[in-house]
Amino acid sequence: MAVAIDYKVSGPLTGLSEVNPVAVEGVPGDVVGICRLAPGLVIQPGDARRLGLPADRLSENQIRPVGGLVEAILALNPAPLSVGREPEQRVIGTCRHFAVISCALLRYRGIAARVRCGFATYFQRGQGLDHWITEYWHADEGRWVRIDSEILGQSTLECPEDLRAGEFLSGGEAWIAFREGRIDADSFGVYGTENWGPAEIRGNAVKDLAALNKVEMLPWDVWGRMEAAYNGQTGADYDELLDTVATTTAGDDLAAIAELYAHDELRVPPELIR
Repeated sequence: MAVAIDYKVSGPLTGLSEVNPVAVEGVPGDVVGICRLAPGLVIQPGDARRLGLPADRLSENQIRPVGGLVEAILALNPAPLSVGREPEQRVIGTCRHFAVISCALLRYRGIAARVRCGFATYFQRGQGLDHWITEYWHADEGRWVRIDSEILGQSTLECPEDLRAGEFLSGGEAWIAFREGRIDADSFGVYGTENWGPAEIRGNAVKDLAALNKVEMLPWDVWGRMEAAYNGQTGADYDELLDTVATTTAGDDLAAIAELYAHDELRVPPELIR
């Protein structure tokens, strides 16, 4: 029987045990304070290009484990993570990197946290853009609170520290909405690419299941039948499996989420977790 997941404990990609303790000195104890650190540590690839940062640094966004991200950050500036960096001293990464660094630091402080993969509806009107955020458990309110670390301090949303229903859809939530005819799948995808439609929703549903099992992969990682699904080579049986993924992740039964992740077509291969 699968064991329920403990989100206060780091996973294989969010551990900080090998990080110099000096680096995490001064990390706040409150959720928003912790998540506010991420924008001072990460810069998006597009912004890095506009600043003229060396092209060979773009490979930083391929780093999966937070420990590796912290190493890259400290190599650019050895100050503790509580110290914000100038843009050229931030690690180059996607929204996933903002989310996973926030998650790792929350877990470091003993706060139950997890990363979610899905789609944001607040960047472009009428579109759901591929996006990653962080959730933490609010014990007093008995609920998971969704926070978008990347846009904290910006004017994109009124309350990025507590996303409202519908502002972010997990991969599974988007899949359910698509299957029920409540969204146009062609308006969901990856900004600046041709990757739009049901295939992108399928991929994010599987990535979200992995993230809920504390395996927070890169946005472009593929495993199981994901690549076949992206290429339109799967059929009704795979979609029915995704129905199960979507309802299970929406139900938040942690033992069931762990048990489903053991499925051969859904579990991330060990060789990718590095």
